[in-house]
This record gives sequence, C-alpha cells and structure tokens, in this order.
Amino acid sequence: MKPILLEFPTEFYSKRLQIRLPKPGDGRAIHEAIEASREELKMWLPFAWQVQTEKEMEANVREAHAKFLTREDLRYHIFLKDTGEFVASSGLHRINWVVPKFEIGYWIDTRFSGQGYMTEAVKAITGFAFNELNARRVEIRCDEKNSKSRAIPEKLGFHLDGILFHDDLSIDGKEVRNTCIYSKIR
Repeated sequence: MKPILLEFPTEFYSKRLQIRLPKPGDGRAIHEAIEASREELKMWLPFAWQVQTEKEMEANVREAHAKFLTREDLRYHIFLKDTGEFVASSGLHRINWVVPKFEIGYWIDTRFSGQGYMTEAVKAITGFAFNELNARRVEIRCDEKNSKSRAIPEKLGFHLDGILFHDDLSIDGKEVRNTCIYSKIR
C-alpha cells in the first residue's frame, strides 16, 4: 500500500496536551517560540541559527503540512489543552513505512521547559506510533552531550542501543560529537 493512502488521526491528546499536524496559520506561534528559545536551541539544532521571518516560518509550516498529508514526514505541533498555547514541536521522521519504523525528534519553547511537557508529548507520540501506525521500532537520536534530550528516552524506558562515536560535528562545527541511539520495539 502507498503511504499516502494510510488513514490515521491527524490529532490526539495526552493528559495536558493537544498534539496535531501543522496547520496553515501556525507560523506566528512557531516563530515566537523559536525567537524566545533561540539561544538554547542553537546549541543543538541547525535551524535555530537561521533567523527567519514570520512569513518564512509560515511557509515552513505549510510545507510540513503538505509532507504530513503525503506521509513523507509527520511533524506534530504541541499545544496546551487548557489554553491553546504552543509549547513544542515534535514528530515522526526518517520514516520507513515498509518496516514500519520512525524516529522521534523534538524541541520545546524554553518558556515551557522543565514542566514535563516534552516527556508527556514523546510518550503520547510513541504510543501513537505503535498503536495507530503499527510501528515495529521507534528511535530517538540525540547528541551525547545533550542531557535534557537524553533524559526523555531514559525516563520513558527506551533502550540505549548504542553510541555512534565521532558521528557528527557540533552545530558550530568546532567539535566532533557522538550520537546516542535509543529505541523501543514492538
């Protein structure tokens, strides 16, 4: 079956969060979150080095929406259920529909960090991958030095499959870095 024909919910909920596909109009909230979080995000994510206008971010959101519909990449925007405030972005990336397997990536608006939202979201997205998408494997990859990012799969019982030594460069290109690979399997 072609992935574009797969039917599954485009939004779901956890205890405190609404997790849904990117929608046109989300660009402003994403732009504000990145601007508020840029200094912390720059340590780990290349996109944080690029200053984008609100319009450019809106274009990015619409491209993510299109990729979601074609099932190329499943980005999710995460909002507080009670207030509708944007909290984070996550998703299921590097998809292999044949297996099927997915990699979860994530970043949070630093104004909301330290409250367990990202752990809650990743737990819900992992469950969604296994229960709705019949995943056999879900991975999380992160820089060995990113302790906040590593804490999430460790809290959620992911297995550390291994560390790829000298796998990548730091975002500033000055240091060789190691990548941790965590997984859960069906």
